Amino acid sequence: MKRTIRNIVVAACLLTAVTPALTAYAADDLGAQAEQAIKAFKRADLELTNFFDSSAGFAVFPSVGKGGLVIGGEHGNGIVYEGGKPVGEATLTEINVGAQVGGESFYEVIFFETAEALADFKQSKFEMSAEVNAVAAAEGAAKKAKYQQGVTVFTLPRTGLMVQATVGGQKFKYKPLN
Repeated sequence: MKRTIRNIVVAACLLTAVTPALTAYAADDLGAQAEQAIKAFKRADLELTNFFDSSAGFAVFPSVGKGGLVIGGEHGNGIVYEGGKPVGEATLTEINVGAQVGGESFYEVIFFETAEALADFKQSKFEMSAEVNAVAAAEGAAKKAKYQQGVTVFTLPRTGLMVQATVGGQKFKYKPLN
């Protein structure tokens, strides 16, 4: 039993440690990965096309890595779009504490309802609070989704398995494209 717990701890720590390196390696084709993520979201739920078309902007994170055992973290790099065109890059990080074990990778997209919400994000004033819930992208999910605090968030699993009940919030940093 102790050996199993130790192996889980080592695996979770390893996943948390290598995620930034993996996302840095993928930065070379981040734009292409973001476009693939957008296509994956639209395949999962055609109604998401309305969010992509009507929002003031959106941030797409094509590979968010998450892992933990009591203490956990998330990290991912993404592209920010305004008017359907890429305008910057963003970094997502989270450190959390609570009952959790495992690791996973997922797509995440944050839609901004207004230009003001997008501007707050671009000024790196944006932090995802516990009141903003992510919706799992699946057929029909977008019909029921509502903006909360000017944003709505969708996630789509890629790999892994994670069980958690944690306290923490996602933080973001924005950097305009040159």
